[in-house]
Amino acid sequence: MNFYIIIPAHNEEGVISKTLASLAAQTLPAKRIVVINDNSTDNTQDIVETFVTMHSNISVLKTTSSNKHLPGSKIINAFYKGYDTLDEHYDIICKFDADLVFPKNYLEQLAFHFNQNEKLGMVAGFCYIKKSGDWVLENLTRKDHIRGALKAYRKQCFLDIGKLKPSMGWDTVDELLAKYYHWELLTDESLHVKHLKPTGISYNKASKYLQGEAMYKMRYGFIITLISALKLAYKKKSFTLFKNYMSGYFRGKRNNLDQLVTMEQGQFIRQLRWKGMLGKLK
Repeated sequence: MNFYIIIPAHNEEGVISKTLASLAAQTLPAKRIVVINDNSTDNTQDIVETFVTMHSNISVLKTTSSNKHLPGSKIINAFYKGYDTLDEHYDIICKFDADLVFPKNYLEQLAFHFNQNEKLGMVAGFCYIKKSGDWVLENLTRKDHIRGALKAYRKQCFLDIGKLKPSMGWDTVDELLAKYYHWELLTDESLHVKHLKPTGISYNKASKYLQGEAMYKMRYGFIITLISALKLAYKKKSFTLFKNYMSGYFRGKRNNLDQLVTMEQGQFIRQLRWKGMLGKLK
C-alpha cells in the first residue's frame, strides 16, 4: 500500500525530529512524507532539511500564514499546501501532527487493517501523553474516535467525504461523513503513539468559541449541542468551557455561518448522535 503522509508544522523544533525519525524507521515505509513548514520562526526548517538530505521520501515546503494557532483552519490550510504537491498514486492519505512518535510497525499495521476490510475507510492507534514519568492514554474523547493528530484515510473514503474541512470540527465531521457514505472506522488499541505536546496546549484565546461554532456548522441542533457541550466541559473540568461552547453555537447561528454538511447529512448526523447517546443510557 502506498502511504502519503502530510505533516503541518509550526515551531516544532523540539519535537519534529522524533516524529520524522519514527516515520523513517517504519517497517513499511511511506511512499511520500511532506512536511509543511507553516510560518515557523524557530529551527523547524533546518531540522526537516536534515531529514530531507537523508531520506528520499521526505520533502519540505515552506508556507506563510498567521502565527496564531487557531484550531481547524490553519492546520487544514497547511495540509492542502502539501496535498497540492502530491500526485494521485496513493492508497492511503495521512494527516499527522509534528509531535508524535510512532511505533515501528504503525504503518504496516494500518495496511494490514485496510487490506483485511475493503469497507474500512479510516484507521488509527491511540495517543499517549507523559504524566509523572509514565505514558498514559490521552483520554479526551471516546475510544472509537480517531484523533485529529493521526488521521489515515483510504483514498476513496477521503474523496467521498469531500476531503478535509478547513474549520474547527474537521476531525469529527470527517468521521460522521465517512459513516454517511457507509465507510467503517477502526481504532487499534495495540498501537500506542506518543503525543509529545498535549492537545490544545498552544491554542490561541481567540479560539474559545470555535468548538461551539463547529457544533452549529455540523447541524447538531440545540439539544445535541447542549449535551455535547456539557460532556466536553465536564471531561475538561471547566464550566467556563461550557459557556464558551454554547456562546459559540449561538454566535454561529446568529451570524448564519456556512454549514459543513448538507441538510440531509445533518439529519443523518443528528440521528447518529441520538442513537449513540440513547445507546449509552441503555
